[in-house]
Amino acid sequence: MKKQAIICVDDDKAVLETLEEQLERLFGDKYIYEVAESGQEALDLIEDLVSEGYAPVTVISDWSMPGMKGDEFLTQLHGRYDGVVKILLSGQAPEEAIERAYKFAKLDHYIQKPWKMDDLKKKLSNINIA
Repeated sequence: MKKQAIICVDDDKAVLETLEEQLERLFGDKYIYEVAESGQEALDLIEDLVSEGYAPVTVISDWSMPGMKGDEFLTQLHGRYDGVVKILLSGQAPEEAIERAYKFAKLDHYIQKPWKMDDLKKKLSNINIA
């Protein structure tokens, strides 16, 4: 069985560190946890993980990032890796961007920043990742 990966994407390193910490507390060593600071970096990272035999199971992405917004990134991700659970985590995403993510990326959940670990846990358990 392939080792499964959860990938967090945000241009704020403090957010990435917090997410990684919370995920490790929730799931321990059940998954590997990877981070990327942009959509393109995340796509490259996921491609590398897949080529190394890992299965990306969940991606948690910010919306407001330089170069590629979160809805565009998640749409590209969906086109390449259809079965990945996609969560948009943002305090700045306009309603239209969230709607695009639901429509074109088949977004699983939207979580407003700042988030609470319990909210993240609940969303993940609702999609049977927990």
